[in-house]
Amino acid sequence: MSHLATLETIIRDTIAPAAPATDRDAVFPRAAIDALGAAGLLGLVSAASVGGMGLGLDAAAQAVELISQACPSTAMVVCMHYCATTVLEKFGSDAVRRDIAAGRHLSTLAWSDQGSRSHFWAPVGSVARDGDEAVVDGSKTMVTSAGEADSYVWSTAPMGAAGASTLWLVDSKSAGLSEPVHFDGMGLRGNRSSPLTAKAMRVPLARMLGEDGGGFDIMIGAVLPVFSVLIASCSVGLMDASLTASCAHVGASRFAHLDSALSDLPTVRAYLARARIQADMARVLRDDTVAALAAGRPDAMLRVMQAKAAAGEAALDVTATAMRVCGGAAFRKDVGVERYFRDARAASVMAPTSDVLFDFIGKAVCGMPVFG
Repeated sequence: MSHLATLETIIRDTIAPAAPATDRDAVFPRAAIDALGAAGLLGLVSAASVGGMGLGLDAAAQAVELISQACPSTAMVVCMHYCATTVLEKFGSDAVRRDIAAGRHLSTLAWSDQGSRSHFWAPVGSVARDGDEAVVDGSKTMVTSAGEADSYVWSTAPMGAAGASTLWLVDSKSAGLSEPVHFDGMGLRGNRSSPLTAKAMRVPLARMLGEDGGGFDIMIGAVLPVFSVLIASCSVGLMDASLTASCAHVGASRFAHLDSALSDLPTVRAYLARARIQADMARVLRDDTVAALAAGRPDAMLRVMQAKAAAGEAALDVTATAMRVCGGAAFRKDVGVERYFRDARAASVMAPTSDVLFDFIGKAVCGMPVFG
């Protein structure tokens, strides 16, 4: 069975049936993650040499998009795991890489510090060397899979070298690490995106990922392209799901005295047409970003920034349109629209936000240094 056929089976049998309760109760989709791990899909981007599938960003994007159509919360957990795996494939130990490939290890990123806002590449937490360990203090604002992942790719200021940041592989059970507030928010309620606080947390120096001070290059050069494409894929998936649900509703909702449906109204069809165009434009830009990265095109980083901004903004509009055409019924959970409306808004605030990306894109098109 191909990995896509396996994924579709897991979505049908495990992810989709649990999605309403995952959202309603704000519970981490553990059964879904376990099923994905057992099928080897958590090792989708892991190298074949450590037992992974050895597939690329295009396959990861397709997987996240399909999962997001059923449960954006689960898709975001997988998205962040693939981002962390990108770092660990380059700098992690063979043992960790094998565990990820075998589906025994879930990882995620812990980058956004309290006070750094969208500038995730410049952490404000402190780190000091003590023998063969680093002592870390700091607070991360929102960490996907907090308290559920096996490890965090954690960022600190450099220990002694020049540079913006240093990355570490942190065991989620480390002493001094706590989750002060459990997430209970409006959207993406199942991805356990909670704050984490480190107080005198000790990390072996051997768990430094890359060089001291080299975090910025890893974040921007290796991870940002993966993150941008995958979060865009999450947005594309939830747009498709919201359009499917809204089209089904307007086609089935009839005016008894007129013997016609909502979909017979030209205004409703026009709203849905515009929404479909927005969703398809976001998908095409996402796909061109993957192609630009694969070909090493000069515009690849511009596409990376555009893909997340375009898909995120489109998802806000498309899900709002889905709510609009369904009218009052859209506020009922059984119609299947309002969950995606909320999830799109939660996804849009993940750093770097659209406002920050617009500034970066504007600098790029004006020929200015983007991150200067």
